[in-house]
Amino acid sequence: MMRTASIKRKTSETDISIELNLDGTGKSTVSTGCGFLNHMLTLLAKHGKFDLNISCKGDIDVDYHHTTEDIGIALGQAFRQCVSDGAGITRYAHIILPMDEALILCAVDVCGRSFLNCKLDMKSHKVGTFDTELVNEFFAAFVGNFPISLHIKQLEGKNAHHIIEGTFKAFARVLNQALVIDQKSPSEIPSTKGNLF
Repeated sequence: MMRTASIKRKTSETDISIELNLDGTGKSTVSTGCGFLNHMLTLLAKHGKFDLNISCKGDIDVDYHHTTEDIGIALGQAFRQCVSDGAGITRYAHIILPMDEALILCAVDVCGRSFLNCKLDMKSHKVGTFDTELVNEFFAAFVGNFPISLHIKQLEGKNAHHIIEGTFKAFARVLNQALVIDQKSPSEIPSTKGNLF
């Protein structure tokens, strides 16, 4: 079964199109109007082995808040669509990932319940023109639309670019691990309740 999704989301603030293939090779085309966000989403595709096309036209003359949050919403919807009832997925994954001086812990449970615990301590308020506080907004929007329990914790780090990049790489890798099909039980719902969502 192909685990793919196509999402279109248009508001007065953003116009977003997303195509996602969970079982890809990491190919991506990303155009958000924000170079740093493009970089992070490209990393998400590459390190998660997801094929991902994202196009967003947003009110970036204001700032990148609506673009970042709405992409989080639409991308969460795409992952939710791809996973369907969750049959066969591994469900849990975690990693401690280094990015130069930064060290990021990331853990996920694809459980059908939205929870975010994101603890990043960045002294810089911007990376280029991107507001660092938008990292939390992206992940909050994502888990609000793909109901998972997501824990992100910065263990070490000073450089905001390294911290955010480490976070997106770690997130990509735990998503990949949690959503891979468990070959021992490829059609089984990984829950004693009998359903995840």
